[in-house]
Amino acid sequence: MEYFVIILRKILCIFAFIPTVTKLKFNIQKLKERLFCKYRMVLINEDTFEEKGSFKLRRITVFILGGLLTIFLIVSTILLIAFTSLREYIPGYTSIKLKKEVSDLMFKVDSLENVLELNTRYLNNIQEVLIGDVSAFAFNKDSVFDEIEYGKDMASVNNSGSDSLFRLEVESEDKYSFFEEAKKDIGVVFFAPVTGTITAEYNINEKHYAVDVVVKTGTPVKAISDGTVIFAEWTAATGHVIIVEHAKEYISIYKHNGSLHKQQGDLVKSGEVIASSGSSGELSTGPHLHFELWSDGYPVNPVNFIDFE
Repeated sequence: MEYFVIILRKILCIFAFIPTVTKLKFNIQKLKERLFCKYRMVLINEDTFEEKGSFKLRRITVFILGGLLTIFLIVSTILLIAFTSLREYIPGYTSIKLKKEVSDLMFKVDSLENVLELNTRYLNNIQEVLIGDVSAFAFNKDSVFDEIEYGKDMASVNNSGSDSLFRLEVESEDKYSFFEEAKKDIGVVFFAPVTGTITAEYNINEKHYAVDVVVKTGTPVKAISDGTVIFAEWTAATGHVIIVEHAKEYISIYKHNGSLHKQQGDLVKSGEVIASSGSSGELSTGPHLHFELWSDGYPVNPVNFIDFE
């Protein structure tokens, strides 16, 4: 009995499915007729109702043409972006050439940062030495150079025979020849910073590596040559100090000024006013200019290069 019921249900399902299949075939046939049905598109003048033209169309034709046009536009857009410079305007998409330029610029910037850091350290070290801000050695307060006393705090070292001979040879030479009065360099011409009477001359024994020139307060102090200002600050001992670096490793120092007209990093010309004279600083004895001239890291006598009278 149960098998008979199951067979009967299957027969009923088959008979119920037949109308559904028939209806589906009817819908497909109807859709096919709509797609391939011919239509006429007529162009008529709205005012005179005159027929201007007509076109025969099918829905399937319109769908095919529309699909082809869409594909053509998509392909054209992709090709236009991929092979023209328009791709550079798309966020996140850059050309290989632009990437290479950016990479080169990054390397250059990194190199410039390293050079700038080295130059900054160099200038800071020069400033510390020139203003006497070095704790390792005792500097003369009115100068930026002092002889180092060797041998006091140095540990004893056992020297070999060759070392001792070499030491004697070096000690026999004039190690402090750079303290001797410098000779005039024919290729260098310096402008007098001020004109006046020299009250304190360049003296190695007294560690006064400068000349003091008496001038009236407010007298313009001029740069001796073209250069770059590497220091322009106030110090307690020497007052307003300005230091200029020139060509051929010359450095000029102007101390006890009443005021400064230039800042660190400024470029100056020969004879350009950079400060006004005065009597600033604890070590000043009156209105004057304390002028130092350094060559290749060593002090030289400014009188050998400049006429202050």
